[in-house]
Amino acid sequence: MFELNDNNQKKGANYVAGVRHFFPSAIIDEEWQTDNQVTITVKMTSLIEVMKWLYYDQGGWLTVTFGNDERSLNGHFAVYHALSMEGEVKSWVTVKVLVDANSQEFISITPTIPAAVWGEREIRDMYGLRPVGLPDERRLVLPDDWPEDLHPLRKDAMDYRQRPQPTTETETYQFDNQLGDDSNRIVPVGPLHITSDEPGHFRLFVDGEDIVDADYRMFYVHRGMEKLAETRMGYHEVAQLTDRVCGICGFTHSVGYSNTIENALSVDVPFRAKMIRTVLLEVERLHSHLLNIGLSSHFVGFDSGFMQFFRVREKTMELAELLTGARKTYGMNLIGGVRRDFLKDQRLKGIAMVKEVRKTFSELVEVLLATPNIESRIAGVGILSKQVARDYSPVGPLIRASGFKRDVRIIHGQSLESYGDVPMELQTMDGGDVQSRVMVRIREVFDSLNIVEYGLDHLPPGAILTEGFNYVPNKFALGFTEAPRGENVHWSMTGDNQKLFRWRCRAATYANWPTLRYMLRGNTVADAPLIIGSLDPCYSCTDRVTIVDTKKKRSKTIPYKAIEQYSIDRKNSPFKL
Repeated sequence: MFELNDNNQKKGANYVAGVRHFFPSAIIDEEWQTDNQVTITVKMTSLIEVMKWLYYDQGGWLTVTFGNDERSLNGHFAVYHALSMEGEVKSWVTVKVLVDANSQEFISITPTIPAAVWGEREIRDMYGLRPVGLPDERRLVLPDDWPEDLHPLRKDAMDYRQRPQPTTETETYQFDNQLGDDSNRIVPVGPLHITSDEPGHFRLFVDGEDIVDADYRMFYVHRGMEKLAETRMGYHEVAQLTDRVCGICGFTHSVGYSNTIENALSVDVPFRAKMIRTVLLEVERLHSHLLNIGLSSHFVGFDSGFMQFFRVREKTMELAELLTGARKTYGMNLIGGVRRDFLKDQRLKGIAMVKEVRKTFSELVEVLLATPNIESRIAGVGILSKQVARDYSPVGPLIRASGFKRDVRIIHGQSLESYGDVPMELQTMDGGDVQSRVMVRIREVFDSLNIVEYGLDHLPPGAILTEGFNYVPNKFALGFTEAPRGENVHWSMTGDNQKLFRWRCRAATYANWPTLRYMLRGNTVADAPLIIGSLDPCYSCTDRVTIVDTKKKRSKTIPYKAIEQYSIDRKNSPFKL
C-alpha cells in the first residue's frame, strides 16, 4: 500500500512520489520552484491518467491551463495544468506536457476535467495548438473576423500593436443550446452588459419565463496585456501593468504577479512588507464586497440598502486613500516588497476608520436581513451544485457558498504574505444559491475588518523592500492571491534582457464564468441579472439587450435598465416582447 503522508521538507513531494508509484513511466522531468511548488513534465500518453488521479483522487483543483511557445528553449510548444493540491498536504503541482512543433496536437483533458475547457480553447486560439478530444472547439478569445492562421502568442507571430484586416463582417459564433430545442425563445443580453468584467454576449434560451439553457461569449475587449508584457516591458514594470488588470482588485493582481518573480528568483520579502500587502489586500476586499452587497440589494429592489452600503463603501475607499495616497490603483508593489511604508499617524487613523465601518456595517446588515421579501427573492435562486463546482474548479465566495472550503488565504496561508499570522476564519455556506453567496460576503467583510485592524496594530518592524537580488533567465513559478472574487493565479517565466519570456494572468472571474449556465438553468428571466451579479464580475453601464422571438421572427432592442427593472419589480405578468 503506497503511503501518501508527506514527511519531506518539500510539501507536495508525496504527490510526485504517488505519480511515480502509480504511473511508473509517466514523469520525464521534475523541477521545484519553491518548497511547495513543483512542476512535473509527463508523457502525453499519461496526461489524462495523471491529471485525473491528482484532481479527483488527491484533492486537486485546476487553477489555470495555459500554453507556452518554448521552441527556442527546447524545440517544443508546452501546455501547463496548474493544480492547487488541497488534500491532506497543501501544495501546488503543475503538470506540463511538451507539444510537438510539427503536429501541434495535444490531448485534451476537458472530457475528464471540465475545468480545463476555457484554458484549452484559449491555447487553440492564441497558439494554434489543437486539443484532440476537446468537446467545444469554438473560438474563445479571438474575434470572428480574425485570420485562421494568425496566433498572437507565438513568439514569431506578430507585433503587439498589429491588428490584422478583418476576414468577415458577420458574426459566425454559434451559441449552444444544450438542453432545449428550436422552439425556445432566445433572449440575447449584450454584447455590452452591466454584469460582466468586459463586454459579453449572453443568450438565454427560454420557454415562457423559464430559462432552459444559457450560453455566452466574452473577450470582446482583449487588451493583449500578456503580449505587451512579454515584448515591451521590463519585469519590474509589469507589476505596474498588473495594477491595471482590474478596476477593483488591481492590487491583488499586482501582488500575485510580484509573487511569481519572487518565487522564481527566491527573493525573501521582509515581514513588514508582507503585512502591508496583507492589509491592502483586505482593504480591496472590503470595498469590493460592499459594492456587491449593495448591488445585490439593488437587484431585488432594495435601493435604500444599495445607497447605504455604498455610503459605507465610500469610507473604505477613504481608508485606501489614507494608506496609499490613492483610492484605487495604489502603485505600491515592487519586486521584493512595497514602495511606501505606513506611518504611525496613518495606522491610528486607519484603525479608527475600521471601527467606524464595523459599527455602521453591522447595523446595515441587520436591516438588510430583516427586510421583507429579501429572503424570498434570493433563497434557492441560481444554485451552483456541488458536482458542478467540483468539476469546474470555481473560486471565491461562489464555491465557498456551495460548501467547499476553498480559500488560498487559509489553505496556502503560510506561503501567502502574512495570512498565516492574522486572525481569520474560513467562511462557507451549503445552500449554493444567491443568498449563500451574499452571506459569505457579509461574513468576510467582518473578517477583513479584523485583519486590517490587526495588521495596522501589529505591523512588524524592519525593512519594506529587499534589493540586490540576481535576475536569472528561464526561471518560472506560480504566484497567487485571494481576490474578492476568488483566487487570482499568475505564472511567469523570466527571459533575456530583464524581460519576461511568458506571463499568464488568470483572474478569478475567468474560473467562474463556465459555471454560470448551470446556475441560470431552471430560473427565470427576472432572476438572470441577480444570478450574474452574484458572481461579482466587473460591469459596464453602457449596454443594451436584444430579445429575439424565433417563432414570430421579431426582435426588439431595449435598454438593459428595462430588464434590470423587471428583475427589481418581478411582476406576476409574463415576460413579453
